[in-house]
Formats: sequence, C-alpha cells, structure tokens
Amino acid sequence: MKPNEISLNTLLSDNSIVFSDEEIGEDHIATSIQTPLRADAFDLTDEQKIDKIQEHFREIMLTLGLDLNDDSLKGTPRRVAKMYVQEIFSGLNPKNMPAATLFDNKYRYQEMLVERDIQFYSNCEHHFVPIIGKAHVAYISNGKVIGLSKLNRLVQHFAKRPQVQERMTVQIARELQRVLETPDVAVLMDARHLCVSMRGIEDPTSSTVTSFYGGKFEEEARKQEFLKYLQL
Repeated sequence: MKPNEISLNTLLSDNSIVFSDEEIGEDHIATSIQTPLRADAFDLTDEQKIDKIQEHFREIMLTLGLDLNDDSLKGTPRRVAKMYVQEIFSGLNPKNMPAATLFDNKYRYQEMLVERDIQFYSNCEHHFVPIIGKAHVAYISNGKVIGLSKLNRLVQHFAKRPQVQERMTVQIARELQRVLETPDVAVLMDARHLCVSMRGIEDPTSSTVTSFYGGKFEEEARKQEFLKYLQL
C-alpha cells in the first residue's frame, strides 16, 4: 500500500509504519492529533524567542544573498520574529487559548446552531506556507450555549500554529466537545494550501475539505441538515 493510501487512523495506530521526511511532507501525512511540541516549548519567554528567531532569520536572509543594509530589509528579521511569536504562531501557547464562557440555554433552543464561513489563515507545517480557508462549526446544546464569537476565536486559536488541516479539524471539534460538554459537534473545513498552489504540483484551483461529525451529527439526517445550511 502506498503512503497516500493509508488512513490517518491507521497511521496513528500502527507504530511499525515509517515514512521518510519527504513522504510526510509531500503526502500531507500527520503523525499526531496533538501538535508536536517539545517538553521545553515554553521555557523561553516570548521576548527571548523573538530574539533567537531574529538571529536565525537574519542568517537565512544573508544565506539567500540579501543585503540587510538596505532600508527595506534591515528590519525584516525582527518583524518576522515578532509575527511568528505574537501573531501567526501564537496558538502554540496554551495560555492563549480563548476563555469559553457558557450560558444557560434559557431559550430552550434544542436544534443545531451553525456558525458558517469562519475565515482562517494558518500555515502548513511541512513547508511553512499559508493555508487559507473557511471553517463551518455546529453544535446541539445539552443545556448550555456558548457566545458566538468564542466559536470564531477557537478556530483562530488552532489556526495560529503550524498545521495539518486534518489535525486542525479534529482539534477544533474535540475542544468544542470538551467545552460544551456534549459529543454533538460538527466541523467542516474547506481550504486552499499554498504548498500545493505555489510549489510542487503548482495547482492554483484545488481545495481540501475535511470534516468531523460527533454524537447526533453521525446520524445521516442530522449530517445532511448541517450540510444543507452550508449551501444557503
């Protein structure tokens, strides 16, 4: 069986399967549901990380032959370092997880709630180039509801780290199940991967769709109702 014919579940359950670094990168294989982090990932402060990344990115630019004495380039290493730590990879730090306040479902609303078209920007962990897409999230209340903005914030939190779309889909769904204390959660994501569009096969038109259906959403009728709302 070729690597790209192996399901994510098989990969995660079979420790005997070994892929090369190139196979993992090119075939979009994820090796863990959790984002791979070292035990010392947060020993350094954000400012210390910015200083180190600045030094390393400066070396990358010099290696590429860029003139860092140029006014347009000399500030780039620090700008990139701050962007990495404070913005596009800020979701790596658990302290940045958005607080999720729950409220009693006083409206007695017992149907699904769907938040569509949540725009997100992430980065492919294999090539560190953007993933651009939309997430659609739904849940059925078990007695509690969550503020709508928190659904968006949760998507953004998991997007702001080096990612694989399959992993991100599951991470969002599992966190919603935990926070809402219900299995009745659905997540569908549709995204363009610039590692496919601007390099490799250089296909600018394709997109990737991933989904998660938990609890009542595993029922075909509920699943189809959710998908119908996305077509409005």
